[in-house]
Amino acid sequence: QVELEESGGGSVQTGGSLRLSCSASRDTFNSNSMAWFRQFPGKEREGVAAITRLSGKTYYVDSVKGRFTISRDNTKNTIYLQMNSLKPEDTAMYYCAANPIPHGGSWASPLGYLTYGQGTQVTVSS
Repeated sequence: QVELEESGGGSVQTGGSLRLSCSASRDTFNSNSMAWFRQFPGKEREGVAAITRLSGKTYYVDSVKGRFTISRDNTKNTIYLQMNSLKPEDTAMYYCAANPIPHGGSWASPLGYLTYGQGTQVTVSS
């Protein structure tokens, strides 16, 4: 069974919007938090946003604050990333992450999660 599966990526123009979805298995969805990461060519994966399971507390990297919103639907075992006012510098492969490692450090640490999806490409043209 696939633990995490992303969808919703695509190509948009500057200023456009996309909503990414990450469908999780039930056990994976029950992890303490889930997150979105992105990876630019030749660069390390970076944390974009995270959401906790119990309180729904959210975290964002500064570059997306006010533009992106992470949310979760507990009835569908799915998290979302609503991306508005997209910029060319948002172009990247976006990954869903789950199963944070205890004492794994910051929510944005790519080494802090055990499970990643296959990714979905987001391309923003100017």
